[in-house]
Formats: sequence, structure tokens, C-alpha cells
Amino acid sequence: MKANRITKALFSVGLTFSLCVGTVFFCPGITAYATEAPAPAPAPAEEQVRSVYTNELIPASQAGQRPIAVMMPTDKSAQPSYGIGNAKILYEIMEEGNISRQLAVIDNWQGLERIGNIRSCRDYYITIATEWDPILIHFGGVYYMQNRITAPDINNLSGTYEYGTGGDRPGSGQFFRTTDRKAPHNAYISATGIIKACQKLGYSLGVRPEYYNASHFTFANGVNTLEQYPGAIPGNVIDLSQIFSYTKSFFTYNAETGLYYKNIHGKAQTDGMTGEQLTFSNVIIQNTNWSKRDAKGYLAFQTIDSTQDGYYFTKGRGIHITWKKTSDYAPTKYYDDNGNEIQINEGKTYIAIAQVGKNVLYS
Repeated sequence: MKANRITKALFSVGLTFSLCVGTVFFCPGITAYATEAPAPAPAPAEEQVRSVYTNELIPASQAGQRPIAVMMPTDKSAQPSYGIGNAKILYEIMEEGNISRQLAVIDNWQGLERIGNIRSCRDYYITIATEWDPILIHFGGVYYMQNRITAPDINNLSGTYEYGTGGDRPGSGQFFRTTDRKAPHNAYISATGIIKACQKLGYSLGVRPEYYNASHFTFANGVNTLEQYPGAIPGNVIDLSQIFSYTKSFFTYNAETGLYYKNIHGKAQTDGMTGEQLTFSNVIIQNTNWSKRDAKGYLAFQTIDSTQDGYYFTKGRGIHITWKKTSDYAPTKYYDDNGNEIQINEGKTYIAIAQVGKNVLYS
């Protein structure tokens, strides 16, 4: 009997202890606290690297992704473009009809739901685009592109026949039109559509090491104010109205932000997705030999060259430069009058491919 009572007593204490441990309720004679599972270890931070486009820190995974190069219009009725604010490099070049067009090089395009509107291409844009080994996105083109756009090294998506009078329509099923504008200013594509088209066509979504060249701009260590150049010119306003007479593109420098704000058709050029004005840290004017090809006014530009000049503007100043490009995939290099490669500032860059004989105005 005594043994049984002792056993029952021990069992009662053990049961009481087991019920109390792990709770926050008070048990007579025992103080017990809740036990929590250890918090999961935080995910390791992704490695950051310097962008070849802007020198800004970006995730290493983004650096390995292939950019897109999108043909976008400057027509007044086509403004604003969607996704253009994501362009790290924006080219503007004259076309036939005395109207310019834009080539937007975008590296962080994967989340964009609406990109465009998208217009046709010309062969000289291909020479410029290949420098970045992008997926070229356009809505047709002209027959002068035929031999280059169909070459096996070019990965392009086109909403219609790729050189206008013929060719394939790679990825055309992923383009869409909206009802807020009339054709031809209402053709777009999405990031999802780009990915689907590239997977179907076998295009690499990662940079192609056999073509990709990571050596483009030389970036300044710190901020380059151009004060080291005794002959620096003022650059608070950069007026391209003599180069692009239809759009009368111009830039105004904001000393508070250190950026140039782009204007088109007399007002701010914005991104239709965000409503924000396009801004750039660097503005390059690249004077280029050119010719008129035919009675239709189609142009040719000599974007592979080593004898032409231009201007570089940043932080409210500018300097005279020369430029050199040796092949399609070779990066364009820019040099000061001492023969040293210019050091551009961190951030986005605008490049005007200007017809030789048409001057930039500045103040």
C-alpha cells in the first residue's frame, strides 16, 4: 500500500510538471515559461556587383541577364513610351522623314508588363545594338536590313516581317496592341511575352560569353566634374534642335540632383508607366558620317569609325571628345583631346548619334 501511494504521488508530480512545462500558465510550486522554436536563419544577401551600364551596385544575378534593345518612336502622337525610364542607355538617331527614333537598352526588364510602343528598325541600329548583345525588339524594318537581321548571331523579336518586305516574324505572337492609341503607335510587348518567345526560339536569356563584352564605359572613381579640363564648355542647357529638328530634344541640368532632364516637343519626356521625366547623368553627342540612300530618304550612318568627334556633358559642363568603334560587337570608346578615355559618371547615359554638319547648342 505504501509503495503504491509513493508511486501514485511520483506519477502525479511528473504529470503536473509535464503539463506545466512549455506553457505560460502558473502551476503551483513550478515556474514555467513558453519555449519557442528558433527563428530561421536569414537568407544570405545576394552578391552585389557593378553594372556595366551605370556602375551602380546591382544583384549579381541581374548582371548575368541579357538586356533588351527596343525600338521606340519620338513622334509627338506616340508619347509617352512605356518602360523607357528603365533604359540605362538611350540612343536617339535621325531617320527618313526628318524624324528621329530611339533605341532603349534595358537590363532590368523582367518585371515590365508593357514595353513600347514599338516601331520598326533600321540597319544602323543593329550595328549599335550588337555592342550590348541584346535581344533586339522591333516591329519590322526596311529591306536594307535584310542581310544583317537574318544573320544567325542576331536574336530579334519582330511584330511583323522582320525587314519589312520579307523575312520571318520571330515572336510576333507575343506582341499586342492597345486601344488607347491608333496604329502604328499602339504595339507593345511584355516581359512575360519576351521570355515565352525567347524560350520558343531558343534565344539565351543570359549573356552570351562568345559575344558579350563587359568592357564599355570607363567610370570615374568618385565624381567627375570636368573641372580638370581648362577648355571645358558650359553645359547647363544642351539644345539638340539643330540635330533633331522635329523633336527639338533638349536637356536641362539640375544642380541639386546632378542630373540632366530630357525634354521633347517642348515639354518633359516621361515614362508612361511611372509618369516620371527621363533623367541622365551623362549626355554624349556622337558626330557620325552619314549619307542619303535613295529617293525615299532612307539614311546610312557610319557607326564603325575612328575619325569622328563629339561632346561629353556631365555636371553642368562639357568637353570635346573623339570616338572609336572597330566592329559590331566592339564597344564604342570615347576619348578626350589628350587621347585619354573619358571617365563618365555613375548613372544612365544618353547618346545622340548626330549627323556630321549638324551642331549641338549649349549654354
